[in-house]
Amino acid sequence: MSYGEPIALRGQMDLEQVALSAAGELRPAVETQFIERLKRGEAAAFEVLVTERSGEIYGLLYRLTGNAEEARDLTQETFLRAFQSIGHFRGDADLRTWIYRIAINQARNRWRWWRRRRRDSTVSLDAPDGPFGLPLNAKLRAEPSSDPERQTLAHERERVLRRALNTLGRAYRETVILRDIEGFSYEEIATTLGISVGTVKSRLSRGREELRRKLEGSL
Repeated sequence: MSYGEPIALRGQMDLEQVALSAAGELRPAVETQFIERLKRGEAAAFEVLVTERSGEIYGLLYRLTGNAEEARDLTQETFLRAFQSIGHFRGDADLRTWIYRIAINQARNRWRWWRRRRRDSTVSLDAPDGPFGLPLNAKLRAEPSSDPERQTLAHERERVLRRALNTLGRAYRETVILRDIEGFSYEEIATTLGISVGTVKSRLSRGREELRRKLEGSL
């Protein structure tokens, strides 16, 4: 199996559904061995990586772009880039953080491309209302209910939260998503975004404040 085949196979899956399932965690005790398998170019190991991480990476990219099709494309691009770059992985961060950094860079590159090439003819990746699909996060969602009225209110709450999040500036949105939705530590966010912990805290404080302001009277 070639490097590209696992990506092509995963590209046929309904990643929205994959994203709803909990991603498995690679145990730290075996991660080093697993990385060595990836560096040797084992297609089976790469397929495991895609299976373990594609759902959460899709969820991240959907939240960053607000666009399901863009998120699918960028998820595939992320894993292709990871496949091509794994030989340069030095272990300065864990594998999950490294892949998240690739995903965020892919989203940034796409955002810059749209601004430069098709600014006047396409919807910005910062469009405030992407297609309804994944909830923002379980923490931002009401408990499941068989009551149609409660479900409708919960869906509306998700939509409002997602729309407000997507109107934040890119730097603030990235930081808030990584901390409050993905659960990254300050140090992990700093590594992922290539900034200092102090800058992480500053962006997070500003992003949260803007989000609260945008949500006043909405929830």
